[in-house]
Amino acid sequence: MSDLRSLYQEIIVDHNRRPRNFHDLPDANRSAEGDNPLCGDRLTVFLKVEGGVIRDIGFVGTGCAISTASASLMTESLRGKTEQEAAVLFERFRELVAGSGSPAPGLGKLEALAGVREYPARVKCATLAWHTMRTAINPPGRDLPGAGNSATPGSIQ
Repeated sequence: MSDLRSLYQEIIVDHNRRPRNFHDLPDANRSAEGDNPLCGDRLTVFLKVEGGVIRDIGFVGTGCAISTASASLMTESLRGKTEQEAAVLFERFRELVAGSGSPAPGLGKLEALAGVREYPARVKCATLAWHTMRTAINPPGRDLPGAGNSATPGSIQ
C-alpha cells in the first residue's frame, strides 16, 4: 500500500509543479470562476464546447498543491468527453474524494486524490475546479439532462 501512496503522491506533486492545460482559452465559449475562501484557492476554468463535446479546456489561477493538481488532472480527464460524460465524471470524482462508501475504481490518475477524503478540510481544495467546471458547463438557468444544477457559482461553501 505504501508503494501506491508513493505513486499517488508523485502524481499530485508532478501535476502541481507542472500543471497541464494551465492557460486561458481565447476562443472559449464557456467559463466560470471559483474560489475557496478558506484556503485562498482561486481559479477560472475555460471550456470550448462544440456539439456537446468538450473540445478544449484550460484553467488559470492560484491554489494549493491539491487544488492545482486536481484542476490539472481534471483537464486531462475531460478533453474529448461529452457534457453528460463530464457530469457523470464529476459525480464519480466527488464520491471518490468526499463520499462515505468505497470509491469506485476506474478513475485512473484521478484516484491519486482519493486520500483527500481522510482530510475533510482539503476536500474543498480537491473539488473546487470540478465545481467550477460544472458551473461553466451548466450555468444557473441552463438545464443539462443528467447534470443537475446544484453548483453554486463563484465559490465552494
